[in-house]
Amino acid sequence: MQRRSFVFYGAAMMAAPALVRAQALEKPKVTIAVGGKNLLYYLPLTIAESLGYFKDEGLDLTIVDFAGGSRALQAVVGGSADVVSGAFEHTLNMQAKGQKLRAFVLQGRAPQIVLGINPKTMPNFKSVADLKGKKIGVTAPGSSTNVMANFVLAKAGLKPSDVSIIGVGAANGAVAAMRSGQIDAISNLDPVITLLQRSGDLRIVSDTRIVAEADKVFGGPMPAGCLYAPQAFIDKNPATAQALANAIVRADKWIQKAGPAEIIKAVPETYLLGDRAVYIDAFLASKGALSPDGMIPEAGAGTAVRALQSVDESLRSVKFDLAAAYTNDFARRANQKYKS
Repeated sequence: MQRRSFVFYGAAMMAAPALVRAQALEKPKVTIAVGGKNLLYYLPLTIAESLGYFKDEGLDLTIVDFAGGSRALQAVVGGSADVVSGAFEHTLNMQAKGQKLRAFVLQGRAPQIVLGINPKTMPNFKSVADLKGKKIGVTAPGSSTNVMANFVLAKAGLKPSDVSIIGVGAANGAVAAMRSGQIDAISNLDPVITLLQRSGDLRIVSDTRIVAEADKVFGGPMPAGCLYAPQAFIDKNPATAQALANAIVRADKWIQKAGPAEIIKAVPETYLLGDRAVYIDAFLASKGALSPDGMIPEAGAGTAVRALQSVDESLRSVKFDLAAAYTNDFARRANQKYKS
């Protein structure tokens, strides 16, 4: 009898930290909006979900997937989601519109977006200037893939109005649009890019999966995928924000140590777009651009502002509060919890 009591007491004590943690969360039920969850851009989110890291933090998470980051942003602004898993620059874009959004943990340290042309419809392509009057496919108009396309066009002296921007999503629809010739170029991410490249349906023009190239394109570190939320949500739910950051940082660290076989096992079969070898190649191409620790680079906000201002003249007169666009407080604590 005495032994049974001891076993019960021991089990109760082991369960207690999880119970206390769950009770400490101001909002254990959280909805995250994401634009193209299957993309390697959001791999830390997928890993944190599939390996149970969110549950370990006491979170009951709902992830709602949209066609692009701009749609995910609309979900949070409209109140149907609490947090966005999306591109960092949206925090600055919305600041210019008087809305306070803040990034609090990083998933990608480079955009991982690739701009490429369709060799079928543009066999004589020589430079970005040749894209004038052409159709460019992006995940969704207004998303980071659109910003990247505009940025590269601006460097070649072209305005956004010089091309037609078409939303093609982030999966098989994007692949089909290129292969059928519906679009002349594409700004998208892996595994879409690797799939098109391997089948000869893409010629790469600019590749920000390579951190050094991304830094060169944008003139500095360009933070990419992150979790961001209204400042009011973070202020009201600091323990919940911390739990989210803990899960993402833990996933960031796991990914850096993981091999392709482990990644394949951890992601849903549908993410592979019917070809495991392509997904493995895509992972290896994008791995270096994923954050190793969830920390947002200090120079990142400035880089993002310059990129946005180069493609949107209305932002050039805006005085941005760079410090209000992000915080590393949560990621720093998460790194203390999950030391390598």
